[in-house]
Amino acid sequence: MPKAIREVYGECLAEIGALNKDIVVLDSDLSSSTKSGVFGKAFPDRFFNVGIAEAQMAGMAAGFAKSGKIPFINTFAAFMMLRAGDPIRSLIAYDKLNVKVAGGYSGLSGAYDGATHHALIDIGFFRSLPNFVVFVASDAEETRRIVEESIKIKGPVYLRLSRAVTPEIFGPDYDFKPGKGVLYRGGKDVTLIGTGKMFSECVTAAEMLEKDGISARVINLHTIKPIDKEIIDNAAKETGAIVTAEEHSIFCGLGAAVAEVLTETTPAPLERVGTKDTFAESGDYNALLEKYGLMAKHVANAAKDVLKRKK
Repeated sequence: MPKAIREVYGECLAEIGALNKDIVVLDSDLSSSTKSGVFGKAFPDRFFNVGIAEAQMAGMAAGFAKSGKIPFINTFAAFMMLRAGDPIRSLIAYDKLNVKVAGGYSGLSGAYDGATHHALIDIGFFRSLPNFVVFVASDAEETRRIVEESIKIKGPVYLRLSRAVTPEIFGPDYDFKPGKGVLYRGGKDVTLIGTGKMFSECVTAAEMLEKDGISARVINLHTIKPIDKEIIDNAAKETGAIVTAEEHSIFCGLGAAVAEVLTETTPAPLERVGTKDTFAESGDYNALLEKYGLMAKHVANAAKDVLKRKK
């Protein structure tokens, strides 16, 4: 049975902690939710619960990094961006410190936690910070790879993690490469580019489109920064139309990043699936995805719309 991304993250954090004694983990009183507590239970001498003090947590992490440690800081993505944003920018990003920033409960996955806890602009925040690498996990295996690869990167990394259980798409043989998109499925009529939870929705959307005689290419962009310009350019040249799908605002996230690439390389019609200019409410997770247009059927409909604009 598939595991929630947050659970896999906690397990992987403990596993790499056993291999690397320089890893320390900090949390802001949410360790049972972010699952950083799994590491804390295994290595209590390297785990620090700072309380509801996100900015102080980021500042402490900067100090740990300066002393040669590899800190992972953990809280909800919304709080990481808004409450810890100043020291993350002014200390961690500015000095290119080796801090791994794990934003849990991303997108709408906080569900009943409400509008203040949803994270729909965090990709935009972190990809705009100089020196940051931005990863978005789509399933359990990819979560493991993101955690493992983040250790190899000497500098700040943002790990966007969901609370949700997602379909298991990738297996142990997954060829994960930071900064390189994954061509999951070939297609000639339109390209569906997904990230995080929405990658699996793109896979399902392509199957729906196939029944209507539409050949859809599917790409997983797990790295939003640095973005894989080559795979986007090839998709634009070879299919001539693109749909992006993200559990994030259409402003400043994946869709915006792809649009920027298209203006520099091969312009092509683009439809962006994501939340619009709105806050999201509390509710059942799947009901929220339905309400805000983040299901496979919405991706398929966007593909049909963009094909009308294709030359």
